[in-house]
Order: sequence, then structure tokens, then C-alpha cells
Amino acid sequence: MSFAFKTLAEMRAALDAREVSAVELASDFLVRAEAASDLNAFLHIDRELTLAEAQSADARIARGESAALTGIPIAHKDIFVTCGWRSTAGSKMLADYVSPFDATVVTRLKAAGAVSLGKLNCDEFAMGSSNENSAFGAVKNPWDKTRVPGGSSGGSAAAVAAGLVAAATGTDTGGSLRQPAAMCGITAIKPTYGRVSRYGMIAFASSLDQGGPMARSAADCALMLDAMAGFDEKDSTSVDRPKESFTRSLSSTFEKLRIGIPKEFFGGMIADAAHSKFTNANVADLVYKAIDQFKDMGHDVFEISLPRTSLAIPAYYVIAPAEASSNLSRFDGVRYGHRADNYKDLADMIAKSRAEGFGAEVKRRILVGAYVLSHGYYDDYYLQAQKVRRLIAQDFQDAFKQCDLIMGPVAPTVAWKLGEKSNDPVAMYLEDIFTLGASLAGLPGMSAPCGFGEADMPVGLQIIGNYFDEARMLGVAHQYQQVTDWHLRRPGGWQ
Repeated sequence: MSFAFKTLAEMRAALDAREVSAVELASDFLVRAEAASDLNAFLHIDRELTLAEAQSADARIARGESAALTGIPIAHKDIFVTCGWRSTAGSKMLADYVSPFDATVVTRLKAAGAVSLGKLNCDEFAMGSSNENSAFGAVKNPWDKTRVPGGSSGGSAAAVAAGLVAAATGTDTGGSLRQPAAMCGITAIKPTYGRVSRYGMIAFASSLDQGGPMARSAADCALMLDAMAGFDEKDSTSVDRPKESFTRSLSSTFEKLRIGIPKEFFGGMIADAAHSKFTNANVADLVYKAIDQFKDMGHDVFEISLPRTSLAIPAYYVIAPAEASSNLSRFDGVRYGHRADNYKDLADMIAKSRAEGFGAEVKRRILVGAYVLSHGYYDDYYLQAQKVRRLIAQDFQDAFKQCDLIMGPVAPTVAWKLGEKSNDPVAMYLEDIFTLGASLAGLPGMSAPCGFGEADMPVGLQIIGNYFDEARMLGVAHQYQQVTDWHLRRPGGWQ
């Protein structure tokens, strides 16, 4: 019996009833992962490490010490350092790096008894919207292998969608959990900034990066987030709040909620005619139908405004590259990471190591970041972008005076063909238009499958909540998934 598309609760019940052991479960998923190498979702599989964790989980179960995730097979986006496993961030710069310690997210999931199947592919240093920027090759979408899975957590999304893992970790800087989840037909949540520790997460943009879970359903994401979230003294941006149960909210009976629909998410906001496809009519129709379902559940739905939505892209693509330029300066070939073979002196070694180790998109963002932080331009670009960020955050707070949750599309289109936008970085950046605002404001956001659009590709409904409102968001998404079956659909050929 295959457990590939079972829920985490179903796997938990089977493990506790001794219908399957953690070793058998891990072995079954390893076979699937190894057989699906054409997706290129995994970067590192080590049977010995995985089965050792599974044996430990079986011992815990035998002692009656199992928790919700004990023995459950998961995998980590290769942006989280993991002791004993390669931790590459999808970059040649870290191609052979093996971390001597675990990220806090990894530590917490280990403590919960989850069994790691390996490390998942991602855009290099999490910079991208298609998972085509990985130094180890693009990930393919299991719904259509000629299309991208979204990014940067594309390996995680593809692995969950294809049933190669029960759940996975990912990170979201500007939409990198929500967008690939939408394009692969799974569920994901980006928590409030500071809710999940960034310790051991290889940094891209420190004021934006946030880890979160990816799974088939809101209920499974809640189980994962229960283990992942919490204060961490090792992370200076971690928020010290009382521990709460996200799974408990799933059974809540929600009062009539006020759901706001931003008018800016449904129309052409970009003046450039070449990029006026916001939002694709097919995507908009499916999102509206999903929102109608919430009306049928008895919730109030009405239009709101997030007037500075169109400014999120220019603000983000100043702030994020600036922070990336600073964070990635540590990769110089001196202490660890790629070092050029031939060089004349220290300066030449650093220059050549970085030129050889970084890919084109990473270099592009480092150059942009260095420029906007340089003398004479800091006030004109970086400081102005931070002011716009503050205004975008205020727009959301003004909206939340009227509504409890905000809903709309995750991305303006379905997953595009591999290579289709590789030569047009701006077109790629514009795909993030609906996710960037919540990221800049530090708000929680999630994606839930809501149908199939052009070429029968998945479409995601975005749910945005106010700070630390993850429990209600997960509960509402779970409520939606009790009356729809989009999250239960699986790609053809992946049974």
C-alpha cells in the first residue's frame, strides 16, 4: 500500500496502529523520489541518513513517545543548513558545503520526530520565481514537465505535488512559498515575519526572508507549523510570543468574517502595455469562484483598496537586492565555499571565485544592490524604497480596519513554459505583483488550490491576514477545503 498522497493524520494513524513502520514509510518515499529524478526536485538523497532517522522514529513510537510528526517523511528546501547533508542554496558557490549544524527549523522538526528524505532544489540563494536559476538545473512542474514549478521553493512544491514527500519546508522572501504552491496545486503558508526562526537559513534578504511549510492541505500545513514556529534566542528577528496550536483552530466555528477583495488585484495596473496582463481573465474567474464559495459559507465579501500595490515591485527590487548584496559578501572564497583554481593575489581570488560561483541572476541582484547602496544613490533609491514599504504596510493596516482577511490571486498567470521568460527578468519580476505587498509588510499569507486554468494548470487562492493571524487563515482555508477537492487532485502519472 502506498502512502504517497495520504494526509499527515492518516500516516500518523497508520504508524501508531503499526500498519506501517517509519522505516517502511521512508523507504517507500525514497523509492518514489529516486524514480522521479527527471523532475530534478531533489539535490541530495542519502538513504543511510534517512533510514537512521526512521529507525529512531520507530523506537520513539515503540516507547509510546510519538508526536504528531514522528515518523512522517518530509524534506527541506536546500536553503536550510542541515548537519551531515549538503547545504548548497542551489548555488555552485556552496556545491560541496556540508554544514556542521542544523537550522532551527530543522532542529525543531527533528525534535518532533519527522524523518528527512533529503534536500530540495531551489533558485540560487532563493532568487527567482521559476526555479530555473538553480546551478543544478531547473525543476519541472509535475502537472506538465515542460513548465516551471514556480520559485524559489519550486523543488519543495514539485516534490509535494508529485507525492515524493508528505510535506516540505520552504522559504518566502517575496512570494517563494505561495507562488510555487499555487503553480503546483498544493497549499503553503508564509507566517508573519519573525514567527519562524531564520537561524540557519542561508540569507537572501534578511528583513524579508521567512520559512514556512508546504503540504497538500491546510490541515497538514498547520501540523508542520505547530512544530516549526516559536521564539528562538539565536535569531535576533524572532518574535517572543506564547506558543499556540495552529491545528486547534481547524475545528473552530468561524463567526461571519469580513473578506476584502483588493480591486488592484483584478485589472491592469502596469502602464507598460507589454506587461498589462494583470490579471489573466481565466485566473481571475477561478479566484472569483473560490471567493463566491466563501460567500456561500456565510461570510461577507466586499471590495477594498490597496492603492500602492503597483509600487511593491520597484520597492522590493531595490530593498531585496540591497540586502542580498550585503549578505552575499561573505562568499568570497576565503573561509568556505567555491574558490577559483587560478588567481594572482587575494583580490583576484575573491573576484574570480565570485564570478565563477554565482549565477547570472545572483550577480544581477548583487550589482543592483551595490548600486542602490552606493554613495550618492542611497537616499534616492534605498531610503525612498523603505519609505514606500512603510506606506504599503499602512495600506494593509487601513484595509484591516474594514476586513478580517484579504483574498485574491497568488499569481497573475498559471505556470509558464520552461525558458519562456528567462531572457526577460522584468517579466519574471512582474509575476510577483500580488505576493510582494504582504512580504514587504511582514504579514502572513498563504496559497490554497482553487481550480485549473489555462492548459489545465493549477491556480491558487491567496489569503492574507493581519499580523499573527495564521490560525484563522489556516482555519478558513481548511473550511474551504472541506467543501472543495482541488487540494486532493494529483498530477496525471503520479499515483
